[in-house]
Amino acid sequence: MSALPWIGPVLILIAAIVAFPAGYMLWTSTRDLNAYGQDRGPAGLANYRALFRIPELGSVLWHTVVWVVAVVALTLALSLALAQFLNKDFPGRTAVRLAVLVPWAASVVMTTTIIYYLLDPNIGLANRFLVDIGLLDRGYGFTKQPGPAFLVAIGVAVFVSIPFTTYTILAGLQSIPAETQEAGRVDGANAWQRYRFLTLPQLRPAIAVATIVNIINVFNSLPILQVITGGISGFSADTTTTLTFKLIRQNQQVDTAAAMSVLNFALIVVIIAVYVKVVRPTEQVDA
Repeated sequence: MSALPWIGPVLILIAAIVAFPAGYMLWTSTRDLNAYGQDRGPAGLANYRALFRIPELGSVLWHTVVWVVAVVALTLALSLALAQFLNKDFPGRTAVRLAVLVPWAASVVMTTTIIYYLLDPNIGLANRFLVDIGLLDRGYGFTKQPGPAFLVAIGVAVFVSIPFTTYTILAGLQSIPAETQEAGRVDGANAWQRYRFLTLPQLRPAIAVATIVNIINVFNSLPILQVITGGISGFSADTTTTLTFKLIRQNQQVDTAAAMSVLNFALIVVIIAVYVKVVRPTEQVDA
């Protein structure tokens, strides 16, 4: 009880910005809401039954898995390599480090919109360039078809996620004592062995933070998919987040969207819990 005055403000803050919104979202999902969000009384589990009756829900869940796994995995792989490069001493390193921040500092909607118009089959500069050098006979609808548009969205999401992930891993790299690498070098380990058995284990906490934050951000990402795939009819390029948006905006099913939000939240919690349980990011470091 003596610690309560110290942790009390933190508990209040958590309750205000986490517990209350989550609880209110859960409560809303059991209400009968009209298209304008007006509460018409209790609905029980009717909203969830309506949600699971959506024929495309299975494919949307699969799209979400592909979206999250692809973006997070590619971001981590590229960021590990980039952080290793930025950790070296070379002329102009500060300028390069600042340049890496540009995709993170720029508006996501602006960045995505620029790429969307670059790939436009009629007026896009990228499409025109591919036609001019003979790779395409005519402009290709990269953002007009579900499959290619989804891949483009993954590429954009990786591009804007790399800065945060790279700097998180770079911070982890710079916290590793130089003596660790020197000891490995003295023992005869080559560069890959030193990275695999000495550096990576100590990067586990940094990688875990980057992975969890990326999972949350990517799972809930709406602007990128909305700009790139929002004009495609149906649900062939949707994730759970864009499905929620369509339920509200197009179908005016606010109550069903509330149920989808609860399902989305539950999926994120389960995925992160499984990740932490399987990876155990601090176990090897503490050993």
